[in-house]
Amino acid sequence: MHYVISGAGEPVILIHGLFGNLDNLKSLGTSLENDFQVVRVDLPNHGLSEHWSTMDYPSLAKAIIALIDELGFNSVKIVGHSMGGKIAMATALLYPERVNSLVVADIAPVTYQPRHQTVFAGLSSLVLDKDTNRKTALVHLIDSGIDEGTAQFLLKNLQRTDDGFEWKMNLTGLINCYDRIIGWQLTDDHRPLHYDKPCLFIRGDESNYVMAEHRDAVVTQFPQVSAKTINGAGHWLHAQKPEIFNRIVANFLR
Repeated sequence: MHYVISGAGEPVILIHGLFGNLDNLKSLGTSLENDFQVVRVDLPNHGLSEHWSTMDYPSLAKAIIALIDELGFNSVKIVGHSMGGKIAMATALLYPERVNSLVVADIAPVTYQPRHQTVFAGLSSLVLDKDTNRKTALVHLIDSGIDEGTAQFLLKNLQRTDDGFEWKMNLTGLINCYDRIIGWQLTDDHRPLHYDKPCLFIRGDESNYVMAEHRDAVVTQFPQVSAKTINGAGHWLHAQKPEIFNRIVANFLR
């Protein structure tokens, strides 16, 4: 995986969500640099990391462990948002001895119903040729039913080529693996797993990703959990309320 390291101290890995890249949690990384060695990653099929045809949480957790080994860390703290939160949880559940503590931002350890069909349709139907530019791409995504804020976020994945633009992310791979991304299966036999070290779940009060009906699943798998809700924030809580989010994460990690 492509990554960027900054700061010094105990290592913390920051993991972005679906369609993102390592810049998504840059503000958090900057706020942690004085106390921690911060590693921000591009996940497989995102940013500058390699493209995978098969993408599931056990494989992604294994890739995080391989990165930890590559960097020479015995164990780390991990912070993940959305899909990145699921990867963080999977790593802690499958390799608990390598994860000292865990912060999960606005996601639960459960299977979700599909909710990105409009996004995938808009991205897939966008023609990328020499006549395409960022303005026409934005209009296309908005006309496809994607709100402007999300469209602007998605267009950060566009990169210029000699013939126009292409996606940095592996769009086909993400579409093909989407059922595994919204799913939650870590073992072939579905045996229960739990992580007994400290973990913090943070949710936005305007988000529907972490709800009351998810409480049992969270507590069963993460019995040492604590939780915070950020008022006035939705799923993108780290971008909507960065000062509050960064302070909550930093206080917990310290």
